[in-house]
Amino acid sequence: MSEADKLAIAAHLHVLLRRKTGRVTDTEWMAVNVEYALEIVRFARQRAQEDNVPELAQWAARLDHAMQAASPDAERHPLADVPAQAVRQRIAPPPELPRYVGGIR
Repeated sequence: MSEADKLAIAAHLHVLLRRKTGRVTDTEWMAVNVEYALEIVRFARQRAQEDNVPELAQWAARLDHAMQAASPDAERHPLADVPAQAVRQRIAPPPELPRYVGGIR
């Protein structure tokens, strides 16, 4: 499934969740992050049952299918680890300072 298709499904689910539950989601993150998408799927299915909104369950199933098809063997990481890992990858050791700064010994 193309990225545009996943984004379209995520956007539609975002609008439904906002209208039916008041929940605000990150559409772009939902379309690229499997863990986040699956958590939104879980939430949407739960609210579909609680609030009797079958349309939520249908769009949650579409997103679930799209994300599973996109990365069936994707390594799963807890959501909290994603930003921490990104920061760790960008942090480089500080450059070594010269022994004598400004010509003063």
